[in-house]
Amino acid sequence: MLLESLKEEFVFHCQSRRLSEQTVLNYSRQINYLLQYLNDESGITMVGEVQSMHIKAFLVKMQKAGRKANYLNDLLKAFRVMFRYAYEEGYTQELITEKIKNVRGGKVIIRTFSDDEMKRLANFYRGNDYLSIRNKTIMLMLLDTGIRIGELIGLTEEQIKTDHIIIRGKGRKERVVPKSPALGKWLMKYTHVRESYFLYKYVPTTLFLSRTGKQLTNSMVDRVIKDAGRECDIAIDVRISAHTFRHTYAQYQLRNGLDIYTLSRLLGHENISITQTYLNGIRDNEVLSQGRKSSPLMNL
Repeated sequence: MLLESLKEEFVFHCQSRRLSEQTVLNYSRQINYLLQYLNDESGITMVGEVQSMHIKAFLVKMQKAGRKANYLNDLLKAFRVMFRYAYEEGYTQELITEKIKNVRGGKVIIRTFSDDEMKRLANFYRGNDYLSIRNKTIMLMLLDTGIRIGELIGLTEEQIKTDHIIIRGKGRKERVVPKSPALGKWLMKYTHVRESYFLYKYVPTTLFLSRTGKQLTNSMVDRVIKDAGRECDIAIDVRISAHTFRHTYAQYQLRNGLDIYTLSRLLGHENISITQTYLNGIRDNEVLSQGRKSSPLMNL
């Protein structure tokens, strides 16, 4: 079987499993890198010709080109998923990625927003017009729930409950996150303004809409965040993005005593090892402070 045919069949398989459009796109792009390398370096075009050493050689080449461990492991994840599919469908006699281990990298330090920076971001958008209230509600939603940007733009009104929000995450899996009274107040304000703003216009069922009544895109939300970040005096080593809000939410919850297993469920992580990376960004002085508060001797 041609590798290109396997890739096309695998992509269709992912789509039939209703994986997110972004996940399928990432898999397709990452697998294309490998197929191009196999063809250029070894003239390999058939599934049965690929061996684990070829994949290892590709990863080594990427590493020498300066790619970080996280990037290489993302590539390897895509290769594992496709070759497992090939094995389960009987296209290969062995699972060639089984013995390829993840690339070890240095400790990842995730810099997050400080308390003062969070306050400035939360209060940046002012005014009573539709866009100002929408943008402020988006910022509060990111801070209060740790929601992914793709999950936020897909939210509908029926997912917003009295004291919690139902989030539909990766792989269409649902989870619930608590909703603070502060966020609840602004969601109520936003829905009232939204109703009057689009009173005589048909709009999608998604909660957050553009000024013309269309569903938001990732880039639109990213622009809302970056416009605020540029004016809020954010530390130079902190990335201004939706994912930084997610990291901030996670570390804030950990500092306030939430256990990592509950946090993993709130974030929608499949594996607790993913959640553990959020611990790395907690600064030493914060760790010492938490340790003093939880000292067995001082709490006797």
